Amino acid sequence: MSTAFNNAPQSTKLVVVAAAASVATAVILLGYQGSQRKQRTRNTLKDDLKRSGAADIKAQAAANSQSVSLGQTTSAASPQAARASQTDEKIEFDEELVLEQLARNIAFLGEEGVQKLRNSFVIVVGAGGIGSWAASMLIKSGIGKIRIIDFDQVSLSGLNQHATANRNDVGTPKAIAMKKAFRTIAPWVHVDAKVERLQEDSAAYLLSGNPDYVVDCIGDLSSKLDLLKYCYDNKIPVMSSMGAGAKADPSRVQISDISETFEDPLARAVRRRLKKLGVDTGIDVVFSSEKPYHAKTQPNNGTSQHQHQDRHSDDDEENKRYAPLPNFHSASSLPVFGPLPAMFGMSMATFITCKIAGWAMDPLPVKNRAELYQRLHRDLKIQEEELAASQGKTVTEIPLDRRDIGYVIEEIYRGGKSGLSQSMDRIAVCRWKREEPLSLTNIVVLTQREMERHLALPLGVDLEDKYGKEVVAFVEGLFREEEQICRLR
Repeated sequence: MSTAFNNAPQSTKLVVVAAAASVATAVILLGYQGSQRKQRTRNTLKDDLKRSGAADIKAQAAANSQSVSLGQTTSAASPQAARASQTDEKIEFDEELVLEQLARNIAFLGEEGVQKLRNSFVIVVGAGGIGSWAASMLIKSGIGKIRIIDFDQVSLSGLNQHATANRNDVGTPKAIAMKKAFRTIAPWVHVDAKVERLQEDSAAYLLSGNPDYVVDCIGDLSSKLDLLKYCYDNKIPVMSSMGAGAKADPSRVQISDISETFEDPLARAVRRRLKKLGVDTGIDVVFSSEKPYHAKTQPNNGTSQHQHQDRHSDDDEENKRYAPLPNFHSASSLPVFGPLPAMFGMSMATFITCKIAGWAMDPLPVKNRAELYQRLHRDLKIQEEELAASQGKTVTEIPLDRRDIGYVIEEIYRGGKSGLSQSMDRIAVCRWKREEPLSLTNIVVLTQREMERHLALPLGVDLEDKYGKEVVAFVEGLFREEEQICRLR
């Protein structure tokens, strides 16, 4: 190539040299301009972060006026907490930097989808292990305004489950601690922190503002029902978290309508109570189909029904020292394994983000065999009617519905295995002890042939003589496990 260049006419040589010089000059100029852009971006970011930091210092000072040190407690409803929750310093932030931070979301959801998110308003009720992760991922996904409602304080034993809290936040209301953290992550997001407890008489006020979605991460069943009923009646889209306690299998986390939650005990309790309030479907939930086989209750030592999960013993002064509030207790007494609440919260944030942005999502259908459950429920009702007729009584309804039969099949009897033989061939259900009322702790899965022989047994027969101690111990062991779970709902 060098020889060809040397032999080329002088005019050709001049053209080549000029072109090479132009390319070199362009490279230098583009490199310089790129360097200048990066420097301007860094300088702009530094200036914005300084403004953010200055505002954050003011907000922290307000929060510190009502926070407490380790070993002290204060009322979450105090005037100081109320003032701190209203601290809302406006932070100016360069739009170019906002778009850069959201660039990957824009690449996935599109500019229009992310703009919908930036114009949206979401309320997260409950800022613990599930709610903190849901809120954190929502603001990172581009939500423009978020309201966080929680009257509890950060506790030392809750740090391993919380998305944003650190040791310096212990004793601070969770909503305030999260607002402070979100300023350092996405300072352009409007964060409204409410240090209050949602109840029936405060739902209208706390859920005001026409939210695009409400995220229910409440652990207390009564407050959860108040929230869901209010959202349903007022046509506010809501997603609810069911129980993450005593569960650890990430492959069992699912999303569905509450009417299809066969396996989850809390979901069943919520569903039944909502049905009495006139709500049977139309609420999306995240739940785990894993049954808490190894569930163990935590000692409550006679405290109130709201025993806080962070308080392990009222006799343990060291534990009491780190409790969030002196008179608050949580209904949950199941141990919680940290990663599961995070997965629940992230699942909710993902689902809601996609819904608002218009990204099509169809959660995997819940494993159920609706026709099988319906048939077994119908056959069980016929059995109950015949038994009642033999005693001169009548039956119009039985205490278990189709979904309960699904729970019995899939969870109590591990996918529909016979309590006698473990066979899954042509399964059926009936009372275990025919002289005792039908319930979740007096129902057995058998093969069709086993059921026919079982129903032919006289009332009050000694089942150990008929089936042996080992079989009876197995079946009644399942009942004891279910009784334990029932006590925890």
